[in-house]
Amino acid sequence: MGEKTPRNIILIGFSFTGKSRVGQEVARRLGWRFIDSDDQIVALAGKGIPDIFTLDGEERFRELERQVLEGVCEEKGFVIATGGGAVLDPRNRQLLAQSGVVICLEAKPRTIYERLLAAQKTNSVVRPLLAGTDPLRRIESLKMFRQSYYAMADWTVHTDNLAIDEVCDEVMHGWRQVSERWNQERRLITLFPPSPATARESDAPYCEGASFVVTTPTESYPVFVGWGLLDELGSRMHYAGLSDFANIISDEEVFLHYGARAADSLEQAGFAVEFFVVPPGEGTKTIDTAVKIYDWLVERRAERVHAIVALGGGMVGDLAGFVAATFLRGMPLVQVPTTLVAMADSSIGGKVAVNHPQAKNLIGAFYQPRLVLTDVSTLSTLPRRELTSGWAEVIKHALILDPEFLEFLESHTERLVNLEVEATTEAVRRSAALKAKVVSEDEKERGRRMILNYGHTIAHGLEAATEYERLFHGEAVAIGMMGAAMLSERLGLISKDIVERQRKLIQRFGLPTCCSDVDRAGVLKAMELDKKVREGAVRWVLLKDIGQPIFREDVLLEEVVSVLEELLT
Repeated sequence: MGEKTPRNIILIGFSFTGKSRVGQEVARRLGWRFIDSDDQIVALAGKGIPDIFTLDGEERFRELERQVLEGVCEEKGFVIATGGGAVLDPRNRQLLAQSGVVICLEAKPRTIYERLLAAQKTNSVVRPLLAGTDPLRRIESLKMFRQSYYAMADWTVHTDNLAIDEVCDEVMHGWRQVSERWNQERRLITLFPPSPATARESDAPYCEGASFVVTTPTESYPVFVGWGLLDELGSRMHYAGLSDFANIISDEEVFLHYGARAADSLEQAGFAVEFFVVPPGEGTKTIDTAVKIYDWLVERRAERVHAIVALGGGMVGDLAGFVAATFLRGMPLVQVPTTLVAMADSSIGGKVAVNHPQAKNLIGAFYQPRLVLTDVSTLSTLPRRELTSGWAEVIKHALILDPEFLEFLESHTERLVNLEVEATTEAVRRSAALKAKVVSEDEKERGRRMILNYGHTIAHGLEAATEYERLFHGEAVAIGMMGAAMLSERLGLISKDIVERQRKLIQRFGLPTCCSDVDRAGVLKAMELDKKVREGAVRWVLLKDIGQPIFREDVLLEEVVSVLEELLT
C-alpha cells in the first residue's frame, strides 16, 4: 500500500525563482530539514557544477543529480530545493512525485534576468546565463524548453511580485491543499508514466526548423542542415533577431557561385548587404588579412549590432569569426559553411582564429555564432579533392563517438562519394550533431572536447611543416588519424583489425593514409607548438575502441618517431 501523506516538500523551477531561500524558510516554519540538491552534487563530485559540466559533461551531472535525489527522496521531513534541470530526467520526476508535494516556483524571463543582474553586482564571477551576447534570449529559450517538465508540479507559485515571506505563505498553503488529497499509489500509476529518455538542454528546439541546437554556457544557437537552404538565409537571420545590416565575408570562388544568391535572400528579408571578398586558401587566414577587414569595417562605420556572415569554407569561417569576435569587442556571427569540413565540423563550436607562421590557428578565441545555416547542396560545386578532404572529419566523428554512424559510413560510402542527396544530407547532419553534442558539454576545450583532436596532433604538424600549401586539412587529418591509430595499437589499446578497418574506410573515401617527402624534424617541431601540449608533453587523443577515445601523455618520443617514419615514407 502506498503512503497516505507526503513525506517531503520538493521545490522545482528555473534559476533565481527563489527555491533555496524559500526552502530554508519553509523548513524553519515546519521544523523540517532543508537540503539543496546542487550543494549535495558538489559535495559528491568534489568539484563545482560548472567544472562538472565542462570536464565530465551533462550526462555525468545528471547521473550525480539522480544519485542525490534517490537518497534524499527516501527520507522524511525534508524541504528539497532542486536544480533547474532536475525535472528533465523521467526517473527524477517519478522520484519527486512519489516522495512528496511538488511545488513549482515560477517567474517571467524578464524577472529572472533582472534578479540575475542584481546578484551579479555582488559577484565578480560572470554567471553562465549572463555570459552570452543576449542573456535574456538564452533564458527565454531554456525556460521554454523546460516549461512542459515544470508542469508536473502539484502547485505553482508565481513569484514575480511577491516578497520571500509571501512566497513561503503560498508554498505552505499549497502544501496543505495537496496533502489533503495526496496518495502515493495513485501518483505512481497515473501521474508520471515512463518517458523514453532524459531530455537534454542541448536539444532545446527554441528556433523552429532547426536540425539541432548547440547550448553552451555563453550561447545557445540553432543549426539548420538541409538541401537548398541558402535561400532561407535572410529569413533565418531575421527570425534570430539580427539587425538589418549584414557584412558578408567570402572567398573569390565561393562568392562567384553563391554571393548573389546569399545577397538576394538577405535583401528580400530587409537587410542592407556589403561584401568583403578574399583570395581562397589557408594562406589568406592571417592577421594581416584580418586588419584589412577591420579597416574596411571602419570605413563603412560598422556598428556592434551589424552581423558578420561567413560564407565559405573553414578558412572563411575562421577568419570571419575572428574578425567578429574582436572588432568592436564582438559582433553577431552567422556561419554559412560551403565545404564539407566546415559543415561537419569547423562551423560549429565557436573556434575562430588566424594562423601564425609557426603554427596553425595560434591566434584566436572561442566565439559562438548566432546561427549556422548549412546548405548541403553547395557541396556540388566544390572541387573533387576538397570535397574528398572533408570526409576525414566526418569519419573522425564516427570513430571517436558513434559506432553506428561508422557502420552507416561504411555501408553508404559509394552514395556519399557521389553526393546522393538523402545519404549526404543525413551524414552531414549526424556528423554536425555529434560535434554539437561535445561542444555543448565542453565549450572551451578544457576536458571532453579535446577528443575532437583525434588525428590533429600529427595533422597540424604536417600542415605547418608543408607551410599549409601541400595538403588539404582533411588529408592531413586522415594521415594523422592513421598515426593515432598506430600509436593506439602499439600501446596495446586497440587491435590491428581496428587499425585496418580505419585504414580501409579512409582509403575508400579517397583519402591518403601516408605522405612522402616531408621533413620529419619539421613535423616534430611543429607538434611541440601544438595547442594540445601541456607542460611540454603532447596530450594525445587515442582509441580504446570505436567510440571510446582516451587521452594519453605518456607516449614515448621514439614511438612517435617510429610512426612518423612509417607514415612519411
